[in-house]
Formats: sequence, structure tokens, C-alpha cells
Amino acid sequence: MQDQRIEKIVAFAVNITKVLVIIYLGFLEVFKIGKSLREKLDVEFDISRKWASQAYSILKKRQAERKVAGV
Repeated sequence: MQDQRIEKIVAFAVNITKVLVIIYLGFLEVFKIGKSLREKLDVEFDISRKWASQAYSILKKRQAERKVAGV
């Protein structure tokens, strides 16, 4: 009787440990995916920032030219 109780407790502990390991590994994968996405998006955002900066400078230059021309 005592042996069955100990076996049940050990089985429960092993199952809890398995669940915790699976949860831990899941979190690791989520963070790896997040890091990878952030790295890829940073490159895209950098390109977009450069394009936006160039477009803004062209717009400001045209506005300044119109102001000088008196339009």
C-alpha cells in the first residue's frame, strides 16, 4: 500500500516536471522568434526611415524654393 502511494507521488512529480520543462522550452522558442522578428524588422524599419528622411528633405527643399520664388 505504501509503495503504491510513493509510486503515485513520484509519477505526479515526474509529470509536473515534464509540464514545467515543456512550458520553459515554449517560452524559449517564443523569445527566439521574437528576437528574430525584431532583427528582421529593424532592417526594414531602417530602410523605411532612410526613405522617409529623404522624402522629407526633398519636401522641405521644394517648400523653401517656393517660398523664395514667392509662390
